[in-house]
Amino acid sequence: MRDGGLASVPHKGTDMKFTLFTATALVAAGPACAQEIKPLAEARARYEHVEQDGLAQDAEALTVRVRAGVQASTGPWTALVEAQGTMAVIDDYYDGLHGAATRPLVADPENIALYRAQLQYKTKAFAVTAGRQRIALDDERFVGNGPFRQNAQTFDAVRLELTPLKGLKADVSYAWDVRTIWGVEGIGARQPGIGGDNIFANLSYATPVGTLTGFAYLIDQDEAVVQGYRLSNQSYGVRLAGAQKLSAAAKLSYQASYATQSEYGRNPNDYRADYYLLDAGLEVSGAKLGAGYEVLGADKGVALTSFQFPLGTNFKFQGWADKLLTTPPDGVRDLYGSLGYGWKAAGPFKGVSLQAVYHRFESDRLMRHYGNELDLLASGKLGKTTLSVRYADYNADLFATDTRRLWLQLDWAL
Repeated sequence: MRDGGLASVPHKGTDMKFTLFTATALVAAGPACAQEIKPLAEARARYEHVEQDGLAQDAEALTVRVRAGVQASTGPWTALVEAQGTMAVIDDYYDGLHGAATRPLVADPENIALYRAQLQYKTKAFAVTAGRQRIALDDERFVGNGPFRQNAQTFDAVRLELTPLKGLKADVSYAWDVRTIWGVEGIGARQPGIGGDNIFANLSYATPVGTLTGFAYLIDQDEAVVQGYRLSNQSYGVRLAGAQKLSAAAKLSYQASYATQSEYGRNPNDYRADYYLLDAGLEVSGAKLGAGYEVLGADKGVALTSFQFPLGTNFKFQGWADKLLTTPPDGVRDLYGSLGYGWKAAGPFKGVSLQAVYHRFESDRLMRHYGNELDLLASGKLGKTTLSVRYADYNADLFATDTRRLWLQLDWAL
């Protein structure tokens, strides 16, 4: 395993000292006053194979991630500390940090780090969480944990959640550091943590047709090495997500979203871009049919003046081949359809599902065809272990290169 640990983190010394102090305090105080102590443990093993045109060598990655910690609770108080480690058993891949990019990127570098260290006070109408924590808002398009990556993404933040009335919720966070998927050895534009002044404000109300949410996400990054502050932006929007039961066997789900984005903080760009999403799904006796249209608007065709999601769980959207994690200068229009089927049980497996998704990608500006992608997924649960097989095939036209990715994954949780 490559050398790396908490002591090697050069970034944001004050923030790290605060987080380590918090973790130490939680470990010391938790058992002494807790009414309930719960161990935390989970593990994941994943094999990933990538073929990418333009690179002579394929990527072969077998990585193992382990997380372990403890949660102590007493009354409305909960303290939690959790560490994680990622090891590459087979490391014939470019991890984004070490060596030359002669093989395709698999963004799972080896890592040992503090994953979470938080203190929470929670009642029925009020919750405040302070420390290193996961934050995932709505569908994670704008703010998410990035759980697919082995190291995931967490936030050094204070989060306030208020539910003053039934169906009404206010969710506001201030995050001064974002712990990235690159781990403690992150360098250059791929920092281990990105400091700044980030505000996530989310107000939702449950209506008869679905949850209506208004949001404001202000991202102000302090690291000049990360795209010269060009990922600092402000996004304001509204989202409606709901489901209606059509019969005992049929359910219709839907979501619609609109947002506008512009530069923020020290971002030297001057731009405005819009975002649209329309999505619907029909489920009948285990069979699933879905379709959607997502638009990430462009302004002038200049890099990073299109609609960006620097803190979102981007792997969930616009295909799993990772070709559009950063929105191209001319934006993206994604027209997609999906088919799937699920079983409550199949032999020894529980919660078995099959899914296929097809994407057609075009630019928002100039309407050029980027390419198409087919994504396939099969998963099921055996005891406490979830097994999944995933495949992505991106067929390029005018953007990027043909890429095929295959994943075999085992997830276990206590």
